[in-house]
Parts: sequence; structure tokens; C-alpha cells
Amino acid sequence: MPGLARREQPLTVHHLNQLLLVCSLVLLVAVAAVRISSRSGLPSLLVYLGIGIAMGQDGVGNVHFNNAELTQVIGYAALVVILAEGGLGTKWKEIKPALPAATSLALVGIAVSVGVTATAAHYLIGLEWRQALIIGAVVSSTDAAAVFSVLRKVPLPARVTGILEAESGFNDAPVVILVVAFSTAGPVEHWYVLLGEITLELAIGAAIGLAVGWLGSWGLRHVALPASGLYPIAVMAIAVTAYAAGALAHGSGFLAVYLAAMMLGNAKLPHWPATRGFAEGLGWIAQIGMFVLLGVLVTPHEMGDDIVPALVIGLVLTMVARPLSVVISLLPFRIPWQEQTLLSWAGLRGAVPIILATIPMVSGIAESRRIFNIVFVLVVAYTLIQGPTLPWLARKLRLGESEGAADLGIESAPLERLRGHLLSVAIPEGSRMHGVEVAELRMPSGAAVTLVVRDGTSFVPLPTTVLRRGDELLVVATDPVRDAAERRLRAVGQGGKLAGWLGLAGNGAGPHSRHSGQ
Repeated sequence: MPGLARREQPLTVHHLNQLLLVCSLVLLVAVAAVRISSRSGLPSLLVYLGIGIAMGQDGVGNVHFNNAELTQVIGYAALVVILAEGGLGTKWKEIKPALPAATSLALVGIAVSVGVTATAAHYLIGLEWRQALIIGAVVSSTDAAAVFSVLRKVPLPARVTGILEAESGFNDAPVVILVVAFSTAGPVEHWYVLLGEITLELAIGAAIGLAVGWLGSWGLRHVALPASGLYPIAVMAIAVTAYAAGALAHGSGFLAVYLAAMMLGNAKLPHWPATRGFAEGLGWIAQIGMFVLLGVLVTPHEMGDDIVPALVIGLVLTMVARPLSVVISLLPFRIPWQEQTLLSWAGLRGAVPIILATIPMVSGIAESRRIFNIVFVLVVAYTLIQGPTLPWLARKLRLGESEGAADLGIESAPLERLRGHLLSVAIPEGSRMHGVEVAELRMPSGAAVTLVVRDGTSFVPLPTTVLRRGDELLVVATDPVRDAAERRLRAVGQGGKLAGWLGLAGNGAGPHSRHSGQ
């Protein structure tokens, strides 16, 4: 069928080469944009969106793309990767004290924010109640990618960081349920029906996420894979499995993937630094691809009439809805007003609201294109304001926290046949292990420092060898004492020679334990 072949223009190797060239160039430009944004303080998502807009029909690329359904699917996939990366980097000891407050903010706070924002959109902008509720729900979700990327550059008190990270990981789930419900044809369900659905889906998602995370971490700790490069792939596969299982069980897949990844990230898995680096790389690729695609989807010349409504709704959201949701949802926790102020300003929006704005477009809701344009302008405008000013506000509120001793980078490789583990320990700048003698590590019986690599030279240490910043240690530990050895190393890295007296014995014992170093 020559005529049919000419009309369909089948993909050839030449077309594939062109596509790969374009994709690689976009990634290179986006990676360079990371450096630019980090030095200028400009949020990286705006740079990526700008690349997409430049490629679109109003830019130099002149690419015509209006497939909202494909954008939604790709955006969901990218969000799964971003939530997995965020969960892997979330430390349980930091998030545990903030969990009740974060849960309240992700549930009660969402309800308050949706109500206030929807009311403003209806009475100030003149939108119908359905469209107003959709906008209120869409913009009430804080963006995990934006929060994770900004917070890890700003030293904040552990409670504030824990609340913000947990909230951004938790609140996507109820918001997606609300947006889908409001975008469904027919009358909107009563609030108590929606509340029941949200509770059930969150419960199913949480149960599946915790179960998959526990099973996955147990398997990776007890089964030695044939190659170290398989561990990062296995970890991400387990996290994605949690999302798929949660969604297929009619639960919240987003909550499932975040909880599963958080359990994996706190399970002390083998080859953890390599796994963490792999996940961060995938997270960056997901963010770049998602933001660029959203930039291509948007049509800037159609947004002129929606700029003022977007700014009005954003002003109400930022100055009224978000602070009110923070105050009401955190009322039982007696959090100081300085921290509440920062929590209110740090409700960062990013690509997630824009992706959620494609749901009414796919569902065929009236004025869905206007909803998308309003959300896009709102996110861009207020991210440009909130992101760069967050560190300044933290300093003004005197909430900047000085960095403590740097944590050790410990990578574990199982020695299955020998029933032991080989720990690779990197001593970073700021570690209090600097100046400690090998004998003063007081390693548990069954663990020993076998090799030190310093300035490219390796040698077998003596008990009197003084450790320095930049050293890499190889520690051999038997199975029974592997965890105790790692705890002891981290304790000395945090407390130095006085780790035992400071309550950092690292082996579950008190300061006068045999292995405490005192």
C-alpha cells in the first residue's frame, strides 16, 4: 500500500536519530539550566517550562502539541518517579515527630484551602461552582518536586522540614481524588461521600505501600543480587510496583509509592549511595521531561484574558487560603507562629497542579482550557515570587538552622558466601571522625577497619592511625554485628571521640556500654 505508507510516514532509523538528537539536546540544555537556576536563585521549573514554551507553537521550535491526555499520562508517570525519589530521601527519624501535623495539614488543610479558593474563584472571578471547585482543588496541592528541591538547599528546623516534606508527599492523593470527582460528568457527590472515598483510598494506598516497602526491603537485604547495578533498578521497580498495586486495588497509588519508597530509603539497603544517586538522576529526568512537555502544551497567546484572574486567585490562595489552612490544621499542635508563617509561605506549587489541570480537559468539562491557563499563570507567577524569597523569609524569622556534623556516606555490599558485609565508608568535610584514631572507633567484636584509602593511596591501618577528612575506609563486618558496626560509625561521625558520653553509642546501649568507646 504505497499511498497509505506515504500518508502515515512510518518511523525510520533516520527519524529515530533525529528524535534522539533533539531529546539529548533538550536534556543537555536542561542540565545546564540546573546550574543557571542554582546560581541565580531562579526556580528550575520555570527554566524548564521556558524551554518547553520556546519549543512550542509560539516559540522558535513551532511544535504544535495539544494532546492533554498524553500529557496527563506522562505527567502521572513522572510524578510517580518524583515521589519515589522524594520518599527514598526522606529520613524517618526526621519525619516521625512531624507526622501527625503533616497528616492534618494534608487532609484538613486541603479542605480549608479548597473551600476558600473555590469561593474566591466563584465570587471574584465569576466561575461556575464546578469550575471553581476544580481550580480550588488543583491549586491546593503542594508540589513534591518543588518542595524537595528547595528545602534541601535551605537549612530549616527538622520539624518544619519534616512537615513540609510529608505534606507534599501525602496531599497529592486526596487532591487527585477531589479533582477527578469534580471533573466527572453529572452532579458532584455530597461531601460526606467524598470524605468516605478519600479515607478508603488513602487507607488502601497506605496499607499497600507499607506492605510492598517492607517486603521489598526484606528481600533486598537477604538476597544478594549478582551485580551492584541491579540494586538501584530493583529499588525503583519495587516503588513503581507499589504505585501500580495501589491503583489497581482502587487505592491511592501516589501515597503507596511514597510510603514504599520511604521504607526502602530507611532500610539500610546494600549499595545505598549508588541507589540514591540513580534515583536522583531519574527524578531530574522526570522533572525535566514533565516541565518541558507542559511548556510545549501551553499556548501563551491565548492567556491574555486569564492573567488577571490567575493573579487574583493566586493572591487569595497565598495570602488567605494557605495561611488559614495552616492555622486551623495545626491548631492542636502548638507550633510557634514563626514556623507557621514559614509553613504558610512554603506551600510551593509546581508541575503537579498543571498536570491535574489536564484532568478536566480530558473529561471535557466546560471552560477546561481556561482552567488550565489560569492554573499555569498562577503557578509560574507565584513560584517566581515564593521560591527565591523562601530563604530570605527563613532568615528574617530566625529559623535558619546551622548545619551539624556531616553524615558519613556508607555503602554496604553483602558477602553472601562469607556471611558478612563489606562497608565502604567515606569521611566527608565536617565529619567529627576527623582526628579519631582507628582504635578509638571501638568497633563491635566481629567488625574491623581493614583498609584506608587516602589521596589515592591505600594502606592497612594500625590501631594508632589517625583518620582524616576525605579518607575512605573499608570495614568488614559479620552478619550479626553489621547494623551495630554501621550505627557505631555514624555515631562517631556525629559525636567524635565523645560519641558514647553524648548518648551516640550507636549500638542501642547506654554511654557506659562495652562498645560505647568509654
